[in-house]
Amino acid sequence: MMRVPLKTDLKGTVCVPGSKSLTHRALIAAALSDGVCRIENALRSEDTGLTLAALKKLGAGIAGRGDAVEVTGTAGRLEPFTADIDLHNSGTSMRLLTAVAAIGSGTYTLSGSARMQARPIQDLTDALGRLGVQISCLSPGGCPPVRVTGGAIDGGAVTVNCGLSSQFLSALLLIGPYTAKGLDIQVIGGPVSRPYIDLTVEVMSRFGVDVQRQGYRHFQVPGGKLYRCARYTVEPDCSQAGYFWTAAAITGGSVKVLGTRADTLQGDFRLVRVLADMGCSVSEEADGVRLTGGRLRAVDVDMADMPDMVPTLAVAAAFARGTTCMRSVAHLRRKESDRLAAVVAGLGNLGIRAEADADTLTVWGGNPRGAPIDPHDDHRIAMSFALAGLKVPGVGIENESCVAKSFPGFWQVLAELCRP
Repeated sequence: MMRVPLKTDLKGTVCVPGSKSLTHRALIAAALSDGVCRIENALRSEDTGLTLAALKKLGAGIAGRGDAVEVTGTAGRLEPFTADIDLHNSGTSMRLLTAVAAIGSGTYTLSGSARMQARPIQDLTDALGRLGVQISCLSPGGCPPVRVTGGAIDGGAVTVNCGLSSQFLSALLLIGPYTAKGLDIQVIGGPVSRPYIDLTVEVMSRFGVDVQRQGYRHFQVPGGKLYRCARYTVEPDCSQAGYFWTAAAITGGSVKVLGTRADTLQGDFRLVRVLADMGCSVSEEADGVRLTGGRLRAVDVDMADMPDMVPTLAVAAAFARGTTCMRSVAHLRRKESDRLAAVVAGLGNLGIRAEADADTLTVWGGNPRGAPIDPHDDHRIAMSFALAGLKVPGVGIENESCVAKSFPGFWQVLAELCRP
């Protein structure tokens, strides 16, 4: 169990790793490209490592150390791979690579952990099936493992339901250039987490493929194209930055996250604006965004475009005056854990009342107490609840190593920030 040290009036500057979402997408575009690509400031974590390993099995060349990755593209000619490709509990890897496998050669089986086998992917497999792909889910309820036979895809018009995940759309967008006619995609449900779609389109553009779109409902991707080899630098991850901005909010301190920018497409940056509404002050400096804490007050906020920040905001709300309502959160029950249940349980351990109904999480602010927290093997629960320990003695995070899924250096960065 990781015991979190008390640190009131937190002050400092931190560096966070590259965006997990952008790293996944850049690695896939590079692996499908026509040459050698260099991805700089790439996130090295369990999840991105799973994507890298899978792309290597499909024929991409992978080299480099640290946060610089050199990828030799396949020009879309993927190699067969008969053994299972185990993606553990990386939902991003599973969804994006399911589509990538559809343009491969031979039959692939993408498997995962027990939790992954309860995370539905049917909306994506249905869309790929409508494009003529031979594909099936091997677990009940339209869940992985997924078996897909790769081959040439003609393309054309297709619908996709993104009520559970925007990654279903991102997966189709990423393979669109490798279809003969391109894709004309109509979104018929959702999409939730819309900023992640913007990130996908941005990465595709940086690798030489432009997407035509009408908001978040209609997308057209040209066919018969290749991603062009490129040098791509991944932005700092605003999801990870959010933990340290929230640490400042809870402790009344002041923290700057280097390299972050207010004009980012990353939806999780919006947490900064919510914390400002709660009473904090925000300043964009030449080398990053700084948040300074204030007396926190409750907010009522729609979280559809920043779902990963729900646990983080919930912990901040525990220290705020009043009752905080977070709306559009239903799909969090299908994440690495049932995040709504995990948040309610964790806050209950801290002596804070919280309730989750069909689509709303409500937190009654109060006076949290110290307690052990079970993160349910969910990195975002672990990192979010660690923040409470900066203000309240006796907070401990069980299975603290689960943060390696997205931020292996989290505990080290937090410890450095807490040093006198």
